[in-house]
Amino acid sequence: VDAGKSTATGHLIYKCGGIDKRTIEKFEKEAAEMGKASFKYAWVLDKLKAERERGITIDIALWKFESPKSVFTIIDAPGHRDFIKNMITGTSQADAAILIIASGQGEFEAGISKDGQTREHALLAFTLGVKQMIVFSNKMDDKSVNYSQDRYNEIVKEVGSYLKKVGYNVEKVKFIPISGWNGDNMLEKSANMPWYKGPTLLEALDSLEAPTRPHDKPLRLPLQDVYKIGGIGTVPVGRVETGILKPGDVVTFAPAGVTTEVKSIEMHHEQLAEAAPGDNVGFNVKNISIKDIRRGFVCSNSKNDPAKEAENFLAHVIVMNHPGQISNGYAPVLDCHTAHIACKFTELEAKIDRRTGKESEAFPKSIKNGDAALI
Repeated sequence: VDAGKSTATGHLIYKCGGIDKRTIEKFEKEAAEMGKASFKYAWVLDKLKAERERGITIDIALWKFESPKSVFTIIDAPGHRDFIKNMITGTSQADAAILIIASGQGEFEAGISKDGQTREHALLAFTLGVKQMIVFSNKMDDKSVNYSQDRYNEIVKEVGSYLKKVGYNVEKVKFIPISGWNGDNMLEKSANMPWYKGPTLLEALDSLEAPTRPHDKPLRLPLQDVYKIGGIGTVPVGRVETGILKPGDVVTFAPAGVTTEVKSIEMHHEQLAEAAPGDNVGFNVKNISIKDIRRGFVCSNSKNDPAKEAENFLAHVIVMNHPGQISNGYAPVLDCHTAHIACKFTELEAKIDRRTGKESEAFPKSIKNGDAALI
């Protein structure tokens, strides 16, 4: 929390041409009027009025910026604990995770402590299948840090050992000391940290690998939101996970079973001839009211293996953080892509070894923190 995610991200988008100078000047003025002058870059991301007043990122803001090699879409996932459900929705759509850590004395320690958020977020990202990770050690300009190499090394050691425990291949994780406010090591090497020989933030982002996308599978597009836009109509928004979406396609929204035709598709305010896996798009649909579909529904092609509701399924479950034992009949809420659904554990089939996946006990009576099971 307050590791400076929005400031660093806003600065990056500003530098890479995602926002014009006029807008930043407007933000500076607004932020100063509200007595939060140091939030100007964050202001870029916290466009929502409500968020400005609370001073924290609530929903998932999607922004794009370009490097010489790639086009990036940033999903600025919230850090605050009460927004964890939104964070799961955001993180489950990501190809790579950027973990931003506050380097200040006391700030870093709070984040990495047993119940700190640095740990929870890293574990969530890994569990949700986001296997590429870059760590930014932010606020290196803080008075308590003063661009210290020792502090950076301490953070690399602590965070690295935790990421390894979670399951990340730490040899592949880059740790970059930055100042999101001053811009150190963001696009240019920092004169304040001559001891650091690694890549800048942008170089590290450019070294990420775009995953191979499942184009040839049937279309699956979990809805992130549904908007009603004057003069256009109903516009569902979400990320294509598999398959292709084209204007003219007849699509079905599960679980409601509503079927309609796609009129047009947009990404970052540009019309698309087709949307492929990884694209965050908005698309206009015929004759459907905003009341018929909502976040968590899945859009699929009505002629090619359309998505259906599942009565039951076998899940691989890891207990991360739970007081007491869990046994048959336990009723949690399941966060799956963008949906949040109440369900029930009907049968604990097997306890398994987290690392190898081998069965260690059949039909256990209960499971607890740290256990993995097939349920």
